[in-house]
Amino acid sequence: MEYRPLGKTGLQVSELSFGTWAIGGAWGQTDEAESLRALDKAMDEGVNFFDTADVYGDGRSERLLARATKGREDRIHIATKFCRAGDIRDPKTYSYEKVNAWCEDSLRRLERETIDLYQIHCPPIEILKDGSVFGVLDRLQREGKIRAYGVSVESVEEGLLCLEQPGVQALQIIFNVFRQKPIDTLLPAAQAKGVGLLVRLPLASGLLTGKFTADARFEADDHRNFNRNGQAFNVGETFAGLPFEKGVELARELAWIAEGRGGSMTHAALKWLLDFPEITCVIPGFKSVRQVEDNLGALGVRSFTPEEQSRLRSFYAEKVHPFIRGSY
Repeated sequence: MEYRPLGKTGLQVSELSFGTWAIGGAWGQTDEAESLRALDKAMDEGVNFFDTADVYGDGRSERLLARATKGREDRIHIATKFCRAGDIRDPKTYSYEKVNAWCEDSLRRLERETIDLYQIHCPPIEILKDGSVFGVLDRLQREGKIRAYGVSVESVEEGLLCLEQPGVQALQIIFNVFRQKPIDTLLPAAQAKGVGLLVRLPLASGLLTGKFTADARFEADDHRNFNRNGQAFNVGETFAGLPFEKGVELARELAWIAEGRGGSMTHAALKWLLDFPEITCVIPGFKSVRQVEDNLGALGVRSFTPEEQSRLRSFYAEKVHPFIRGSY
């Protein structure tokens, strides 16, 4: 495991870390005992950073992390998020009173005195343009409740806007083989500002594992069922904004990336992201020990050659980009 600096926070985090949306909910049925075993396995393998949010299972993910990291709080870093438990379009949602209450609730569930990275959870661009919430986060930082703060964004435009705020230490972005737009502007801009980049949905909700067929079905409480066309939140959070059947078709065309990488599209898709020096860490989700082990396998495969990278850029521009829906 290699470790990379998280912006200017002073933290060094594992280049392959994990997100905990799946073990909290909205990805189908979960098993608490298996979730805890998976967290232990990740930490045993050198993972020292986990991303969560207060709304993942109504705090379930945060409580699981508290149990899993007990006694290791000084070595295991946690990022969590806020705002989606309220009306994300109401400016009052971002008042000190509201944000402080959510922060204290997360601290209680995490059983910690300080949150390592506190992130605004995909707010509307109008809130980012107003900017008042950043003053609130500055205050929480002064009070010692958060070590650093950042923003989880939906689009490149939102990310670039956040980089204008001097206190922002990290951006969480959607970035994968099917969502390459950040490469041209956001990645170099963040690097120039010394801002960390956390990559979520690196496998495009599982499309880039290459395991789905067009007739795949998902459980009722899985966002890959109920948000397939953006019915519940931004469509880009599900299958990278691609229509599912189209995504399956495109994934089949990408099978070649697994060649020379253990025959695994998962390993290849994650390695492609890790090859970008601007990226702090990639945070795939998981629900089992097996999935943790599979994701960690990406660390041992070969990097992409310049020729392969060029081929993937062309593939995205010609075959993927025209089908992506939603702001990105």
